[in-house]
Amino acid sequence: MEDYIQISKINDFVFCPLSLYYHSIYENFSQKVYHASPQTKGKIKHECIDEGRYSTAKKFLQGMDVYSEKYGLCGKIDIYDKESKSLIERKNKVVKIYDGYKFQLYAQYFCLKEMGYEVKEMFIHSLTDNKRYKIELPAEEELMKFEETIFDMRNFNIGKDKIEKNENKCGMCIYRQLCG
Repeated sequence: MEDYIQISKINDFVFCPLSLYYHSIYENFSQKVYHASPQTKGKIKHECIDEGRYSTAKKFLQGMDVYSEKYGLCGKIDIYDKESKSLIERKNKVVKIYDGYKFQLYAQYFCLKEMGYEVKEMFIHSLTDNKRYKIELPAEEELMKFEETIFDMRNFNIGKDKIEKNENKCGMCIYRQLCG
């Protein structure tokens, strides 16, 4: 597969395909131009993973590159605990478990499985309040929703595909001024 989808973009796409488009425009700009406070805080808190400073314990794989040929995905995991075989995705503040969060975790799960790692359990960890949410391994219905999302990402056409406006999402979007 030629074009790999970055795992980190799945959550953006589920939030709104246009936010993914605007993000790609701004990628070469300083993040100070377009990041709001929550994005900046999340990036700062994520640095320990990116730099491998989460833990010195050998049981943790941190910020490891992963890929899946089957789904055409690539990216990084946050934490994989080799002893408990747990995959952990860290978010700055979790108020609700959104599909985008789960699909991002599923993508990491499928990558790890394809790379020969066993994953017995998965979690989304909220850094602000130190809460951990167990995410079930994808069953058939969730797998279908995940695969449909990957298909939609691969086939999205900004000029042709209709975008449903959602006032709740649009009001929180860092690109709302560009959307009109």
